[in-house]
Amino acid sequence: MNRLIRELRRRAVFRTAGLYVGVVWIIIEGASVLLPAFDAPDWILRALIIVALIGFPVTIVLAWVFEITDKGIEVQHEMTDTVVIPFGGRRADFVVIGLLTVALVFSVYLNFTSGPEVVEEPDPISVLIADFENKTGDSLFDGTLEQALQIGIESASFITGYRRDAALQLASSMQPVAGLDEAVARLVAVREDIKLVLAGSIEEDDGRYTLYVRAVNPKGGEVLTSVDVDAKDKMNVLAAVGDLAGDLREELGDKSLDRDRLVNSETFTAANLEAAQAYAKAQSLQYNGKYEESIAFYREALSHDENFGRAYSGLALSAGSLGRTDEASAMWEKALANLGSMTERERLRTLGLYYSRVTRNREKAIENYSKLVERFPADDAAHNGLAIQHFYTLDFDAALAAGGKLLDVYPNSIMGRSNYALYAMYASDFDTAVTEARKVRELDPEYFKAWLPIAMQAMADDDLDQATKAYNEMAKLGTRAASTANLGLADIAIYRGDYEQAHSILVEGIASDKASGSQRVAAIKYVTLAEIAFQLGNITMAINAVETGLGLSSGESRSVPAALIYLNAGEVVRAREIASDLGQELQVKSRAYGLLIEGLLAARDGKHVVTIEKLTEAIGLADLWLIRFHRALAFFEAGFYAEALDDLAACMDRKGEATAVFLDDLPSYRYAATLPYWLGRAQRELGMLTQARQSFRQFADRRVNDDPLATDARERMLR
Repeated sequence: MNRLIRELRRRAVFRTAGLYVGVVWIIIEGASVLLPAFDAPDWILRALIIVALIGFPVTIVLAWVFEITDKGIEVQHEMTDTVVIPFGGRRADFVVIGLLTVALVFSVYLNFTSGPEVVEEPDPISVLIADFENKTGDSLFDGTLEQALQIGIESASFITGYRRDAALQLASSMQPVAGLDEAVARLVAVREDIKLVLAGSIEEDDGRYTLYVRAVNPKGGEVLTSVDVDAKDKMNVLAAVGDLAGDLREELGDKSLDRDRLVNSETFTAANLEAAQAYAKAQSLQYNGKYEESIAFYREALSHDENFGRAYSGLALSAGSLGRTDEASAMWEKALANLGSMTERERLRTLGLYYSRVTRNREKAIENYSKLVERFPADDAAHNGLAIQHFYTLDFDAALAAGGKLLDVYPNSIMGRSNYALYAMYASDFDTAVTEARKVRELDPEYFKAWLPIAMQAMADDDLDQATKAYNEMAKLGTRAASTANLGLADIAIYRGDYEQAHSILVEGIASDKASGSQRVAAIKYVTLAEIAFQLGNITMAINAVETGLGLSSGESRSVPAALIYLNAGEVVRAREIASDLGQELQVKSRAYGLLIEGLLAARDGKHVVTIEKLTEAIGLADLWLIRFHRALAFFEAGFYAEALDDLAACMDRKGEATAVFLDDLPSYRYAATLPYWLGRAQRELGMLTQARQSFRQFADRRVNDDPLATDARERMLR
């Protein structure tokens, strides 16, 4: 071995190898920079590397055959003659070392300056999948392949699929349709500004199946790209859909596609066609509010695939919607146990639903939806979920931002734009709210909630005639619209101090709600009726109305006003019971309202500082408009007029939150009716007499009756 090494050194094999590596290294590093700059094909760089690898052993052999001497390179022949090439000695060593040094420096420089390879993310693409044309005659493929394809393509972060059941519902509202064929899908896509329609087919030939999909421009009908795959038998059709999804993703610009991952985890998560078909039917029924029927199909899907995670979560949602709490909890446990069977997007969506609807853990929901948005920026459900969670945490600006991202993907989304208008309304940005609401009415004149921001802007401007007109227009748009408009008209009457008119409006509205089965809204109206009865001095009627309302439905928009009425009527025990119940809830909003009631209970005993402490603690949990308003009154009663003025000014700045004070999109601006009066009282105590008179005038001029506060305001204007 030592002799071989000596011979390698004598023949300069090591020196030659180093020289070769240095030269090749420099060439390849340079080519990796220069070739992309000239848009050279990738195969050229690969070819250079292959040639370099092949050349290395050839160079070693040549180094062995040719000998380097002090006089240069001697080419040995069979005869004793030699051909001398001047190269050798220490000079050759320096050349080799120099080349290797240059190669190393060049490589290090490129690695530090080039940075990591940046994969350019394509622009978000919204896609609607039309019904597959089933040429096999096998009904098992009906409605099955579309769901599988959507889940497959949505593993690309920039692609989001429009809900097919929502598209079918929208199409049915425009014209009678039997299904979502290519023509109908294109019609919906144009309406909703969806970028692509995917139209596919499946056919069978001697036991083999061919699946074909084309991507169509919905406006012109041009076929932008098409792909097809084969399945060797029926059992492999779902796997073939996964391949189809992968091919489509590549055609649409997905440069991050991992074929192995696609096969293992990014295709449809059901194990077989029967489970996939039952799941698709369950999803459609659930979307249309047929929860009982959807549960049967979810169970059928699970009978075919007991590890079908999303079927468990779907069943949990339907069971929860029917009030079957125990069943829903059990199904959520199953869903969480099978998260591993889902794609990444499915998993994050499922966790988002769990945190937002089951545990009501808003912080975890925001964290989860933020992760979903970061990983899949085109996901409309992620942006919508994130916006809703920000809304419930009272961060209306963040809700607006997230809602705007949804509109970037679906600019013609009626639901998305309506929510955006409402977020702006709650944020007191009435100009934006009205502008967006008008866009909603242009897209769908029948969408009744688009009238709410218009009515509320008029209320905030004290233009009660314009607000009345908006509610009257809303009332023409169906049963739910008429019910909301009825509450809005009563809200205006209470705001003006016309309690008799408000009473008549609500009695009529309650009768209609009972007839239509709308118990929640009827319950809210009963509690509002109790507020009116109390103002009219009929305590017995007020208590009866509260009891009736709470018997119909529970929730903060019923229990909190009920507790306030109980307090004013002297029913302290009942008010304390409601405070205790709210204090046991996980949601911070509920606990904050519980503290509000506890604080007002202390105020009844003249413990104003305790009241302030309780309400300050409540605001620390959730800075709700109603709590801040009552803290302002507590500050005033305790003689802290500057603090009272500060809280009242905040309530004025946040009037949007008073439009539907329980964040349920139901009119409640009546809670802001006395705000100018109390603002005037605080201003007067601080010596701001001119401002106080303006505040008193604003309050008194809109009141139609001489109730005690209106009379007091008019008297104070003259002082």
